[in-house]
Amino acid sequence: MKVEFAPLSIPLERRLQTASVVHWVFSFLGLGKIYFNVSLEKSLHSALFLVLYATWWLLDWDTPSKGGRRIHCIRNSVIWRHMRNYFPVTLVKTAELDPSKNYVVGFHPHGVLVAGAFLHFCTEATGFSQLFPGLTPHMMMLTLWFRVPFFRDYLLSGGLVPSDKDSASYVLRRWGGGNVLAIAVGGAQEALDARPGAFTLLLKNRKGFIRLAMEHGAPLVPVFSFGENELFDQVNNPEGSWLRRTQHRLQQIMGISLPLFHARGMFQYSFGLLPYRRPIFTVVGKPIKVEKKHNPSQEEVDRLHQTYIEELCKLFEEHKTKYNVPEDRHLEFI
Repeated sequence: MKVEFAPLSIPLERRLQTASVVHWVFSFLGLGKIYFNVSLEKSLHSALFLVLYATWWLLDWDTPSKGGRRIHCIRNSVIWRHMRNYFPVTLVKTAELDPSKNYVVGFHPHGVLVAGAFLHFCTEATGFSQLFPGLTPHMMMLTLWFRVPFFRDYLLSGGLVPSDKDSASYVLRRWGGGNVLAIAVGGAQEALDARPGAFTLLLKNRKGFIRLAMEHGAPLVPVFSFGENELFDQVNNPEGSWLRRTQHRLQQIMGISLPLFHARGMFQYSFGLLPYRRPIFTVVGKPIKVEKKHNPSQEEVDRLHQTYIEELCKLFEEHKTKYNVPEDRHLEFI
């Protein structure tokens, strides 16, 4: 395989963009493990450190499930603006969202590393607060990551909360509104189908977020991120293959999927774990009115779920040609 190296005369701005993405990918793939190992080593060599952090963790135990603890200087860091410009990533508003209400936002597709959702809801790089004033975004993430020492604090600083019902309900029942609960509905399993040209969404039987919205009377907002699946190639893993079976098995054991993705490197463009420089346009649809029902029936959930799918398809069809999706391509649901 011929390796295409990056030229030496790259402007500083592009180097900073690449460095910011290296940091982001590293935080997803290795930071949690490093934090865990560092805390373990410190604990073995310093009883005082162990006692202090254990005390802090116990006192702070409920914070993730009670809206988190965002740190605005981290959300507004210049690192995220460089990362935004790397692709680049754009947030597209199509309707107003009333800041007196709480919302459930369905983000599609998950992609490999949910790059668009991270920048929109966990940072201010794409101007979420300017486009939707009065709204505070909370992005849901697998609960297990909030059990890793120090890494949990890093996640909380961006506004991330655990992906469990108690954490979601806390955000949605806050009096006065103004909260957005963002959910990558397809989850880790959908990441196994994330590759360029793919428009298959794991949504047909994903109805928990619909029931959640009904129980709190929170309007549903469909969001489609054009370009999210274009960032990485992935080793072929069709249903029924040994690789796919292994990935499903590991997901059942660990709670996370392990897509074998690849794209480019830091100093060359032929292979590596950095995403391609391809644009992402995340389109926020209009809110779907949801009637509050404490214990909705399955029929009511199914009906609203179908409405949500129809609105998501409509959003996709209305905008796809603007973002280089062929006219004959449509969403598929599994």
